[in-house]
Amino acid sequence: MSQASPEIELNVPLGSAGGGGGSALADLATPGHRLVDGGMRLRKQRSLWGNAFRQFRRHRLAMAGAIVFGFLVVVVFVGASVNPEDVNSPYAYAADEAPSMAHPFGTDALGQDMFSRILWGGRVSLGVGIVAAAFAVGVGTVVGAIAGFFGGAVDSTLMRLTDMFISLPQLALLLLVSFLFKQSIFDTFEERFGSGNLGIFVLIVIVISALSWMPTARLVRASFLSAKEKEFVEAARAIGATRGSIIAKHILPNVMSPIIVAATLAVGAAIITESALSFLGLGFPSDVPTWGTMLFEARDRFTFALHEALFPGLMIFLTVLAINYVGDGLRDALDPRKTQ
Repeated sequence: MSQASPEIELNVPLGSAGGGGGSALADLATPGHRLVDGGMRLRKQRSLWGNAFRQFRRHRLAMAGAIVFGFLVVVVFVGASVNPEDVNSPYAYAADEAPSMAHPFGTDALGQDMFSRILWGGRVSLGVGIVAAAFAVGVGTVVGAIAGFFGGAVDSTLMRLTDMFISLPQLALLLLVSFLFKQSIFDTFEERFGSGNLGIFVLIVIVISALSWMPTARLVRASFLSAKEKEFVEAARAIGATRGSIIAKHILPNVMSPIIVAATLAVGAAIITESALSFLGLGFPSDVPTWGTMLFEARDRFTFALHEALFPGLMIFLTVLAINYVGDGLRDALDPRKTQ
């Protein structure tokens, strides 16, 4: 996969009087190229993102994590659509069957195929993780950018609000909100949209997002405080750029690397949170087979049907581990001090 940078060899003599060959080479060093090996060759310079991808490919665990996560996403979203088994078909097979050729992950206490339910549950768990992380990172980026750019009273107010949210007991609040509003949200969406489960999805995404945007806000604020003092920002102000233009076009693209890393890690955290809610019985209803719900249903059968908890737990473990490795690789690849 790794390829050398494109190089152009020049047959220009270097021994001419007055260094004419070296001057000719210098003239050929157009923007985006640089002279190497004493001026004998021109090497095309890599962009920031090209160099970051090159660094990421060298991180073996990150590449393994990306491959595993991509494989899980494809299998979950594509496999669940083409799999002929019904995810909610009680007593279709013998209960608590061990893994076999007919049922690779065995069956559960109601005689339902575990493989089909894990595929379907993966769509819900990954969907919650990705959407909740996107909202959390989006809110954190907006709050951090405004606080870091404007400073003063705006910064103080937003950071005190952030501190207040950080001080909240997250798990207790998640349980309380789910317990108080789960049924009413379900009934409302069932009446208006014909899908109460969509209401549970929206509720869980909102609650997880509302309690996980604070680290991103602090990270973006620190990056903005540093970047707004740079020379290119002063130049943008000098030519009359508006504040919105400076934030969106000049500063934000230069602080994207920590935001990307935060978004990657937030997906894993959101999957863990949704699984914990479902395991405690306050997530999706039992007819929606998320990985956390399947663990909750298997809690009393560890001794004689270990596979019912092993496979959904293994899926959570592999998914979150792969995402964390990808985040570690992105952190190293986007580090400007590592430019080999």
